[in-house]
Amino acid sequence: MTTVAVQRQAQRRRSPLIGYLLRRAGTSLLLLVGVTIVTFALTNLVPGDPVSAALGEGASQNPATREAFIKANGLDQPLFVQYFIYMGNLLRGDLGTSLVTGRPVTSDLATAVPATIEIAIGAIIVSLAVSIVLGTLAAYRRGLVTDQVIRVVTLVGLSVPTFWLALVSFYVFFLELRIAPGSGRISPSITPPPRVTGLYTVDYLLNGDAVGFFDALAHLALPVMVLSLVTIGLLTRFIRTSVLEVLGSDYVRAARAKGLPAMRVILDYVLRGASLPILTVVGVAFGALLSGTVLVESVFAWPGLGTYAYNSAANLDLPGIMGVGLVVGVIYLLINFIVDLLYGVLDPRVRIA
Repeated sequence: MTTVAVQRQAQRRRSPLIGYLLRRAGTSLLLLVGVTIVTFALTNLVPGDPVSAALGEGASQNPATREAFIKANGLDQPLFVQYFIYMGNLLRGDLGTSLVTGRPVTSDLATAVPATIEIAIGAIIVSLAVSIVLGTLAAYRRGLVTDQVIRVVTLVGLSVPTFWLALVSFYVFFLELRIAPGSGRISPSITPPPRVTGLYTVDYLLNGDAVGFFDALAHLALPVMVLSLVTIGLLTRFIRTSVLEVLGSDYVRAARAKGLPAMRVILDYVLRGASLPILTVVGVAFGALLSGTVLVESVFAWPGLGTYAYNSAANLDLPGIMGVGLVVGVIYLLINFIVDLLYGVLDPRVRIA
């Protein structure tokens, strides 16, 4: 076969994947526009007076000051006009100024989002590693004592309130045992690392600061443990179900009949066959970790997206609320896009559908 023929054949193999990615990217872009519409509409339906929240009770009582503020922010315009103004600012990267911090919302989110991503990544890595072991073991020991114990443990993990678990962990490991730092991302005596990624553990490593890295890692331990215990329950039960479905397939029976080692059957056949449904639930779990950590962050005084969202809502900070809503929407769209991409890479049937 000539070189030209080989190149054409390779191009034909790549074309379905490229087309699949373009379709998914176009769908994600349309959904992003929908997210901005929903975020803008819901924020404007929030009860309360944003003018009083922005100016304070004293200044908002002055008619001239109130009118000047309304005109300066376009609040006297119809909602659809306000939306187009919002979109125009958004395309320039301007999410407004927070009424709580007095800083641009983009600057606040640039600090809060990496803090939440750091604990979410740690939690999903720990949860996935433990869940794969427990879920696979429960499936192989279906109906036996091991399976029953694992199912009870995961049920407890799903049933325990996250806020209560965070409080108990804080009390036991910090106040009583004194084996874990109390709150925040680093100790007061430690200087934050030069910003590269916003993830303290990564930035300390890039800066070659071992002391800072281990201090940041120690502060991550309790929040990650709390979030992992809750997520492990969900993932383990789902992985058990997915593995059980694959165990009954013909190709797994054939692999066993060939006398292949049990570990090879698990890794090459069982887990690989169950990877697509597992990938879906992992994406959903990771999105939930990124957008639903407000209670855990409150207990551990973690300056992440959840804490910022709570402060914005409590103070009727509409620019902050809209910024958080937009970020959460983008997070879910990005995770779904990555999951779709991995689907297309792992299963050629998906990308040519």
